[in-house]
Amino acid sequence: MNISLPLLQTKLKEWKGCALSEKSNPVFGEGNPNATVMFIGEAPGEQEDKLGRPFVGAAGKFLDELLGTIGLQRESVYISNVVKFRPPENRDPTDEEKAQCMPWLKLEIALIKPHVIVPLGRHALGHFLAKTTISEAHGKPFKINDSVTIFPIYHPAAALHNGNLRQALYDDFAALGKFLQSV
Repeated sequence: MNISLPLLQTKLKEWKGCALSEKSNPVFGEGNPNATVMFIGEAPGEQEDKLGRPFVGAAGKFLDELLGTIGLQRESVYISNVVKFRPPENRDPTDEEKAQCMPWLKLEIALIKPHVIVPLGRHALGHFLAKTTISEAHGKPFKINDSVTIFPIYHPAAALHNGNLRQALYDDFAALGKFLQSV
């Protein structure tokens, strides 16, 4: 079977392998299917659940602003989440929910083939650098093989809840911009 992003999206709509799918809508990634940079958040929020699109709420607007600071547009990158359904009350996704949804993310990554993966926050980071905390890793590149670099950044929502992280996010995006220019 030839797997494509549209086929994956269709299959995700039918999938019931996660309890969250019973009470929320699937939110598949979106963006440039040939993107060299892929941003990965933790899980959809309320607006994402309603619209079926990743990062369209307040954190998404902030992400768009941050992308603009380094000359990127949403359409030029690919944006997704580890968990494909909204946890109730926007709670953190459980390890089980992350594990259940991980095959979907792995397939997205395999199809996109990004050179730089930007985990946004600790839940996304955990998949790539399990023994590293976001506070230690943010704003720094980690080469995981010859073709992929992980560049962790705080989740934009974290800065919306903790204003002290706002400058760190701008700094991290500036560092990401410099890194992208160098490769």
